[in-house]
Amino acid sequence: MSTQVGHGRNDEQTNGATDDEETGAYTFDDLAVVMGTYNEAEAVGTVLDDIDRVTDGRAEVVLVDSSSDRTPEIARERGATVIEQPPRGYGEAVREAVLAPDRPVVVTTDCDDTYPMEALPTFLDRINKGYDVVSGDRLYHGADAMPAFNRFGNAAFAAVSSVLLGERVHDVTTGMRAYRRELLQEITWTENTGLSAELLLRPVARDYDVVEEPISYRERAGETTLDPIDGGIAIGKSILSVCWKEWMS
Repeated sequence: MSTQVGHGRNDEQTNGATDDEETGAYTFDDLAVVMGTYNEAEAVGTVLDDIDRVTDGRAEVVLVDSSSDRTPEIARERGATVIEQPPRGYGEAVREAVLAPDRPVVVTTDCDDTYPMEALPTFLDRINKGYDVVSGDRLYHGADAMPAFNRFGNAAFAAVSSVLLGERVHDVTTGMRAYRRELLQEITWTENTGLSAELLLRPVARDYDVVEEPISYRERAGETTLDPIDGGIAIGKSILSVCWKEWMS
């Protein structure tokens, strides 16, 4: 069951017809799927094949890559656009990725095969219903494939964020979301490790129309490069910093 976050800028739009519905709803031809990648050769082929299968090859795919393995070669073989970047962290890569496409709907995902590309039609449908952000909620179904420590940490991040925002959010660090491109261009993104949280917190704080959509979550392919302790501390600091800056703006 999807959950609207806050009241948004235009409640009437999310409950009725949208401008897109009057002029022609967005299709997969209007969709870009983007990701930051670092040594994901084990999973990148599967992820890109899934995107191709679900969208019938119509979605644009953009990777911002810092790999030392065959990730970029595998991606290019499947027709993806690869932007090479020296390793500067998760947020630096994903920020460049979300700002790169010209298509009006941008979906972020991770390249470790944890996220269901089968959810892309549902995410696009929510955008066509007027939402500015559709955020995949991994915790709704329990996220049993996620390590217990990470699952606890993500629930804690959501609880803290809910208190700071004054709006209930359920999964602030998910890597799978859909956005209207103009939103991504309008907001200045500042975080690195905590960018995944920032990409939800700022739109909610600014009363964009945001909905959380339950998604499944699979065990990752390959080894993670993020230390859960150091990463968790960085994400926690980002949540506090972003919410503070939004209060003061």
